[in-house]
Formats: sequence, C-alpha cells, structure tokens
Amino acid sequence: MLVYPSGLDLSSSHLRFLTARLRARRRAIGSRWRRLSAGRQALLVLAHLRNGHPYAQLAAGFGIGTATAYRYITEAVEVLAALAPTLAEAVRTASRKAFVLLDGTLLPIDRIAADRPFYSGKHKKHGMNVQILADPFGRLLWASPALPGAVHDVRAAREHRIVSALADADVTCWADKGYRGSGGTVRVPYRGRWETLSTGQQSVNRSHAKIRALVEQAVATLKSWRLLRRLRCSTTRITSLVQAVLCLHLTSSN
Repeated sequence: MLVYPSGLDLSSSHLRFLTARLRARRRAIGSRWRRLSAGRQALLVLAHLRNGHPYAQLAAGFGIGTATAYRYITEAVEVLAALAPTLAEAVRTASRKAFVLLDGTLLPIDRIAADRPFYSGKHKKHGMNVQILADPFGRLLWASPALPGAVHDVRAAREHRIVSALADADVTCWADKGYRGSGGTVRVPYRGRWETLSTGQQSVNRSHAKIRALVEQAVATLKSWRLLRRLRCSTTRITSLVQAVLCLHLTSSN
C-alpha cells in the first residue's frame, strides 16, 4: 500500500485536548508502553473521525497493524463519548438562550433491504436517526443517541425525553412539521396546504421557516466530520461516535 502525507482541517486545540485525555487514560489504567504516543494516537483518531478513512488505510500511514488502529480508535471514542454533555446539561445551557432549535437528521449506514428498522421512508435510504438541538444562531448544542432510521422525529424526541425536558425548563423550541403533536414548548408551523391557510397563517409559517432553517447549520457542523456521512460500522457503535464528535466540537468552540 502506498502512503502519503495528508492534512486535517482541524485546530491544534482538538489535538491538545484529546492528547491530554488519552494521557490521563493511560495513567489511570497503568499503560506503560504503546506503539504510538498519546499525541500520535490522538492524531490517528482525529483523522478517522474527520476524514472517515478506514482502519487499514490509517494503519498503513501510522505504521501499525489494523487491529491496533481499531483498538486505539475505539478506546479514544469511548473516552470522548463519556465526556459529551447529557440532555440535562444541554437544557441548562439552553435555558440561558432565547429559544432552541430542534431537528432530526439521518446518518446513512450500509444495510440491505431486509433491514427494515433502519430504513427511512422519508429519506429513502438506510440510516440512524439523530436528534439535534441548536441555539438561536444555529450552533450545535447537543446530539442525541442514535435510533433506527425508521423512527420518526416526533417519536425520537419523545423517547429521548427532549420535549419534556425543554418544557420543564420552560425553554421555547422551534421545530418543523415532523414534530406536530409533540406538545410542551415546541412550536411547529400551521398545518394545511398553502392555499388553504389564511394570510396571517402564511405569514407565520414564513417567519417560522426562516427561524427554523438555522438548525441546518448545526446539522452541517455534525456532518462536517466525514465519518458520519457514511457509517460502515456496527449500529451499536454509532451513538458513541456521535457523542465523541459532539465532545470534540464543543471543546473547540468554547
């Protein structure tokens, strides 16, 4: 296999943060020697998450075995996922905002047609449903655990208790029509065909759409980590990957 130098469109703060966490992990478990230093392991993990490169390709570039690359990445993802904010912590942050934005996104996965629980009829593809909370400027605040793609957004929001958590904190939430019937403090557009709505209702829906559209920035932020654009791992690992990415993003943005 040919190898070549490459770059990552990430700041050095990502590398410093993850390196420090991995050094602390090694001290905690008493790890004396590794094929890669904590800094090189951190770089390996960032390359995997940001660029989506497979284990074999990364292993060749870092001069280690594929199994070793898998272990190093899995270890670091678990460390990062454990540091990601909980929904309660995200709601506390949201309570200091004028409102929050809620939306669901589908993370595509490799599955066959028989895997119906993972097939999203809305998107016409297999994937995992992840709920996103963003602030009024479209900045990512929180990402939920992943559910099968067949789960509708309103059901996912209820299962994660997002609606009740926002209602308890009296945080106004703007969402699209996929969240109709969720109740609480969630605001959705008026229902009905455009021509059947009154002038006032049409005006409200236009304003609603402009506000809610800002959540797409948060979705784009999550998917700027290219691994999440096409996941080829077990579905049981996807939540940890999403939480690891969330942790890295929030660390660098603070």
